[in-house]
Amino acid sequence: MTTPHDAYVRVRGAREHNLRNADVDIPRDTLTVFTGVSGSGKSSLAFGTIYAEAQRRYFESVAPYARRLIHQAGAPAVGEVTGLPPAVSLEQRRSAPGTRSSVGTVTTLSNSLRMLFSRAGDYPEGAERLDSDAFSPNTAVGACPRCHGLGRVHRTTEELLVPDPGLSIREGAIAAWPGAWQGKNLRDVLGALGYDVDRPWRELDPADREWILFTDEQPVVTVHPVREAGRIQRPYQGTYMSARRYVMHTFADSKSATLRTKAERFLTSEPCPVCGGSRLRPEAMAVTFAGHTIAELAGLPLTELAGLLAAAGGDGTVRVLTADLLARIGTVTELGLGYLSLDRTAPTLSSGELQRLRLATQLRAGLFGVVYVLDEPSAGLHPADTEALLAVLGRLKEAGNTVFVVEHQMDVVRQADWLVDVGPLAGEHGGRVLHSGPPAGLAGVAESATRRFLFPDAPPPPREVRAPSGWLRLHGVERHNVRGVDAAFPLGVFTAVTGVSGSGKSTLVGQVLAGALADRRGASEDRSDEQPVAGYTRAEGLGAVDRLVQVDQRPIGRTPRSNLATYTGLFDVVRKLFAATPLARDRGYRAGRFSFNVAGGRCETCQGEGFVSVELLFLPSTYAPCPDCHGARYNPETLDVTLRGLDIAQVLDLTVESAAGFFAEAPAAARSLGTLLDVGLGYLRLGQPATELSGGEAQRIKLAAELQRACRGRTLYLLDEPTTGLHPADVEVLMRQLHGLVDAGSTVVVVEHDMAVVAGADWVIDLGPGGGDRGGRIVAEGPPLEVARAPGSRTAGYLRVAMGLA
Repeated sequence: MTTPHDAYVRVRGAREHNLRNADVDIPRDTLTVFTGVSGSGKSSLAFGTIYAEAQRRYFESVAPYARRLIHQAGAPAVGEVTGLPPAVSLEQRRSAPGTRSSVGTVTTLSNSLRMLFSRAGDYPEGAERLDSDAFSPNTAVGACPRCHGLGRVHRTTEELLVPDPGLSIREGAIAAWPGAWQGKNLRDVLGALGYDVDRPWRELDPADREWILFTDEQPVVTVHPVREAGRIQRPYQGTYMSARRYVMHTFADSKSATLRTKAERFLTSEPCPVCGGSRLRPEAMAVTFAGHTIAELAGLPLTELAGLLAAAGGDGTVRVLTADLLARIGTVTELGLGYLSLDRTAPTLSSGELQRLRLATQLRAGLFGVVYVLDEPSAGLHPADTEALLAVLGRLKEAGNTVFVVEHQMDVVRQADWLVDVGPLAGEHGGRVLHSGPPAGLAGVAESATRRFLFPDAPPPPREVRAPSGWLRLHGVERHNVRGVDAAFPLGVFTAVTGVSGSGKSTLVGQVLAGALADRRGASEDRSDEQPVAGYTRAEGLGAVDRLVQVDQRPIGRTPRSNLATYTGLFDVVRKLFAATPLARDRGYRAGRFSFNVAGGRCETCQGEGFVSVELLFLPSTYAPCPDCHGARYNPETLDVTLRGLDIAQVLDLTVESAAGFFAEAPAAARSLGTLLDVGLGYLRLGQPATELSGGEAQRIKLAAELQRACRGRTLYLLDEPTTGLHPADVEVLMRQLHGLVDAGSTVVVVEHDMAVVAGADWVIDLGPGGGDRGGRIVAEGPPLEVARAPGSRTAGYLRVAMGLA
C-alpha cells in the first residue's frame, strides 16, 4: 500500500537492459548503495530506471516548446515507480570537456572571484571600473585578442616543416604537406608558378623558401599534369596553400583526429607573447587584490588561495565576497581537492575529480528532499580521501536528501544504511535483486558475489614476492608537483604506485616514466641510456625494455560505429567467416559486404546506424528504430547470409560469453574472445557501441587486445587505476591476468588505490605525504610488508588492514 507521502521508493517490473522484472523497495532519506559485479544490472536499476524515471517525470512538467531544447532519454522499461522525489545525477562522465572548461568554471568559483575583482579590486589611478565579464578569458570583453583567451599560441618553423633539407620538393622535403593527390597537386602548382621542385631544398633561394613555407597568398594557376600511360589528364586550375597555412588550417579545423595529430607534430606551443599566458586583456591584468592579479590567484592551489583570502580581511563588500569564496572552497578542499587550482583545465582532471567537484557544488546548493544518484564517487580516491567523501555524503543525507550510490568500494558499502545487491553474475546471468535491506543482511545471501568481500572470513594469505631481474632508474624527476625525485622501478615484477589524490602518481608513471620509454623507443639504436629527456635529468636501464604498453581509460572510440568487435579486430575475422559461406560465395559477397560502415551491405535508410532521427514539432528530436532494418543495420540481402543459423546482426548481438561457444571452432575468433573472457568482459555484446562503455571497460578491452599478441618480449605494462569500476570479484580476475604477464617475463606497473591489489604487489612506491605542493615525494618504497610499517605514510595504515596486520 502506497501513500502520497510514502517513505519508500518502490520499483516494480524493472526490465531495463538485463534486469529481469526486478522489484525493489528502498527507503528515502538514507544512504543506499547498489552493489554487484560489473554488468550485473546495478547501474541499470539506479540510473537507467530510477533516475531516468525521475527525469521523465520532470520533462513531462516542462512546456513542450522548452522540452525541444533539452536532451532527454526515452522512458525506462519499468512497470511502475512510486514514492520517487526529484533526482539529481552525478555520473562519471567519460566525454572530454573543452579546454576552456576549468576547475573554476565547473565549481562556479571563477564567477565569485571575478566579482571580487570587479567590485573590490585595486584599480590603477584613473582606470574605469570593469564589469566581472572583463575578468573572464571566455568572453569577448575579457579574452586576450592575440590568443583569444587560450593563453598559448601555436607557430611553426622551417626546421619543423622541412626536417631534411637535402631532399627536393619532389622528393618530399616539405614533410608537413599532405600525401596522395593533394600533396602532388601542391607540388605541381609550385612548378607551374616557376619554382624548381627538383633542386635540393637547401640550394633554393632563401626568399623562395620563405614564400613557399609561410606566404598567406593563395595564387591560382593553370596546371598541366604530366601525361601518364593509359590516363587522360586535363589541365585544371590549382590553388596554392603554404605549408604553414595548411598545417594551421588542418590543426584548427580538421575533423580527423589522425590529421590533427600529424599537423601537431609540425607546431610548437608557447605562452602568448601579448598576455604572457594569463589569457586576459591588459586592463584586467592591471587590477589586483591583496597585491595579486586574478591570473595569479587562479593559479594557486585552493588551499593557498583560501589562506590568502582569509588573511586579506576587509569589510563590507569585500567581507561578503571573500566569505562566499571561502565557504565554496571549503567544500572542495573537504573532498580532498585542495591541491587543484582554479585555472586547472577540465580535460586534465580524472572523471573522479570532476564528479567530486560537481558534488561540492551540489553541497553548496542546499537542496532538500532530492534523490542524488552517484556513480562510483570513490573512483580514483585513496582510502584516506574516501573517508572525507563519506562525511560529505552524510551531510547531504542529513540535509533531508536521499543518496543512492553505485559503488564497489567495500569501505563505502559498510557505511551504508541500506544495501541493494544485484546479480548474481553479469549480463544474462544477472539482473536479479538478491538483497535489499541493511548491509548486515547480505551475510545470509549465499549466491551474492559481494558477500565474501563485505564479510571476509580471513585476510588473504601473504604472497611470496618476486625478485627483480633489474632496475629502471630515473634521476632528478621534475614535472608538475614532483620535484627532484629519484625513482627506481624494479623489472620483472608487479609494482603498485600509491598515494593520496594529487600526490604525483600519474605524473611520475603516466608522464615521466612513459615519456622516457617512448623517447627511448623512438631514438636511434646507438643512443646511450644516459641521454636526458624532458621530465628528468638522467635514466638508467631503459635498454632493458623492448616494448612499452600504456593502457589507459580513454574511450576506444567516440562514435557508436566503433565497438568491441571492431577495436579488437574480431569483426574482421567474423566478416571473413560470413564471406566464406556458400551463399556469400554464390552471390559474390566479399568481407566488406558485412560491414555496417560502408555502402553495399548496410541498410541505406539509416546508413548502418540502426536508428533514425524523428523530427517533432515543438518537441525535441527523438530516435526510433530504423523502419526498414528494425535496428539490424544491414539490408535484407546481407541478412540472408547465415553462419550456423545466425545472420551478421544476430552475431553482433551475442555476448562475449555466448560468442566464445559459437566460434569455438574458429581459432582466430576464439583467441580474441578468450582474452576478453580472461579480463572479465564476458557480459558485453560484440556490437556494443564504444560510447556505452565505461572507462574501466575500455581499459580492459585494450588490455585484452594486447593479450592477443603471441610474442611480447621484454614488455613494460603501465596501467592507470585498472580496477576503477570493478567489483572485487572482477578485480581478482584482472589481477590473475596481470600477474600472469609478470610470470611470463614482463613488468607491470600500476597506479592503484585498491589496497587488496597493493597488498598483492611485489614492490610498492608510495608518494605523498599529501596532494599538490604537499606531495610529490617518495614517502616509502619496498615490498608491501615494509611499506605497511613505514612511518609518515598515509597509505601504511590502510595497507596494514588489507594485509591483516591491524
